[in-house]
Amino acid sequence: MTIATATQAAPAIAVAGLRKSYGELEVLRGVDLEIEQGSIVALLGSNGAGKTTLVRILSTLLKADTGEASVHGLDVVADAAAVRAAISLTGQFAAVDGMLTGRENLIMVAQLRHLAHPAAIADSMLHRFSLTEAGGRRVATYSGGMQRRLDIAMSLIGDPRTIFLDEPTTGLDPEGRLEVWDAIKEVAALGTTVLLTTQYLDEAEHLANRIAILHEGRIIVDGTLAELKALLPPAEVEYVEKQPSLEDAFLAVVGAKKN
Repeated sequence: MTIATATQAAPAIAVAGLRKSYGELEVLRGVDLEIEQGSIVALLGSNGAGKTTLVRILSTLLKADTGEASVHGLDVVADAAAVRAAISLTGQFAAVDGMLTGRENLIMVAQLRHLAHPAAIADSMLHRFSLTEAGGRRVATYSGGMQRRLDIAMSLIGDPRTIFLDEPTTGLDPEGRLEVWDAIKEVAALGTTVLLTTQYLDEAEHLANRIAILHEGRIIVDGTLAELKALLPPAEVEYVEKQPSLEDAFLAVVGAKKN
């Protein structure tokens, strides 16, 4: 774990010795993690590794049994209300109202946050996430990728300093995944800290500044992609013809059909 010094900015997220059990099932067994402000960190792990449990604790929806956790210096238990004001959470399924239009969904969130000029905020978010043309349509007509982009746009209303994305591309097709990836990069480009949980190795590789692997309730590796690759033994150099992946072929064929 990297400890912040006097010359470094305080971490956006700091976790130490976090434990959580459900009955006799110990899900988190002493998690330690620090995340720098403005970074994208991918939390990798298989089903049941404890990724969602950790995110729920950090977002004040669940209390740990022992250990400490803070977001922007705010304790997630003692300062829960202030933590909630500083963060946003997007779960595994888009939390959008299919009966409303995209613009109406955004306006509703802005009104719930008691923000001035909700219509202007909605229009700005539609433009930012390339949804302006679809803004007047009911969300039930959106593709999966469009719904997730709208969901992320809704979560950014109010300018949270940190956003938690819990497996945001679950169930999406390749096009939808790329749309969401672009939205996440757009979020991070403005300085928002992103903690992304995922099971997809390519997603972590494509998006994250750092990667943490949660296994059997503990963070077993935490570093950049280059640092993780350095843990592997030296590879033998072989010269082979690069073949396109299935995703490359799929996107090429779909793109040709659209043109």
